[in-house]
Amino acid sequence: MRTLTYYVGASIDGYIADPNGGFGFFPSEGPHIEYITTHLPETIPGHVRKPLGIDDAPNRRFDTVVMGRGTYDPALEVEITDPYPHLRTVVFTRSLREQLDPKVEITAADPVARVRELKREDGKGIWLCGGSTLANELRTEIDELVIKRYPVVLGAGKPLFAGEFDPQPFTLVDQLVFDNGAVFMTYRRP
Repeated sequence: MRTLTYYVGASIDGYIADPNGGFGFFPSEGPHIEYITTHLPETIPGHVRKPLGIDDAPNRRFDTVVMGRGTYDPALEVEITDPYPHLRTVVFTRSLREQLDPKVEITAADPVARVRELKREDGKGIWLCGGSTLANELRTEIDELVIKRYPVVLGAGKPLFAGEFDPQPFTLVDQLVFDNGAVFMTYRRP
């Protein structure tokens, strides 16, 4: 069975985006980027892969990405209908009905039921790209959290999980610390 990994950048105070969904304040240069391009090249959007010299890099951990409408919208704003053409993409939304790209699955289906279907398929892992509302809906299905904690405090914004109080334990299994202050922490369900 495949696993669902919530792989996401966050501020020190636990926000994945500013109050309007922006994330341009996270560092886009430094040793952590070299790590991502080497170990997780599939998490780099398609239009950025060629300038980084990884346009033909194989998918190492994931072959599917799931996201909410708020995570998909920044690509649409710059007329990119498939931000990860090297991955199978599923966008959960109740507001966007139009199929904008034949390779992108736009669905209003129950995220838990759909992710359970995806988990039963053969293949590599499933990457939950964001956002916080979808992450909360899928909280019971998340097998692994990879939090890229960046050295910035926002004070407000979109939290890692937007939902009700419902403690769920995870165990820290790995931690990478980079010279620029970025820390990648991997947690798994006990």
